[in-house]
Amino acid sequence: MKKTILSLMLMLLLLLAGCTTPPSTQSHSPQSFYNSLAVLCGKSFRGTVVHPADGTDPFAGKALVMHVQTCSDTTLRVPFTVGEDKSRTWLIRKTPEGLQLKHDHRHEDGTPDEITMYGGISTAPAESLTHSFPADAHTAQLLPAAATNEWTLAISPDGSTFSYILKRDNQLRFQADFDLTKPLE
Repeated sequence: MKKTILSLMLMLLLLLAGCTTPPSTQSHSPQSFYNSLAVLCGKSFRGTVVHPADGTDPFAGKALVMHVQTCSDTTLRVPFTVGEDKSRTWLIRKTPEGLQLKHDHRHEDGTPDEITMYGGISTAPAESLTHSFPADAHTAQLLPAAATNEWTLAISPDGSTFSYILKRDNQLRFQADFDLTKPLE
């Protein structure tokens, strides 16, 4: 009897082992991109300005930190601090049209900035770990100069880096990379 139960348990374990897919071969969809960020909830990561590399960007030399702070099934709130400036939060939402990125800018007292909630909907294919968000109509109306903006959020294939990229008129204007291998204490 013991031998039969042991054999059945061994066959069940082998069957279950054959049902799993190694993480490196799983396909990535907006859901898995979203989940890749959501699993970082409660953690903060230091970033560096990658472009422009000449130190002319106002963010150059300041501490850049992304805080994956609030996570639900449909919305991620990721405050992005630049030095002491805590006015920026990236909102990443699941919508019927695809992933949406909005920039929520606030004053120190928590009231919305005059220029806030700009962004767009992802145009990336479902399996991509890189999602680009061309400026939507609201953005073009709010900030006419940003009508050609495209923001990109990317997770490196090995999951070690998160990148925030801004292009305008198809020209790279800004890029910050965050080291996901070293959460801040």
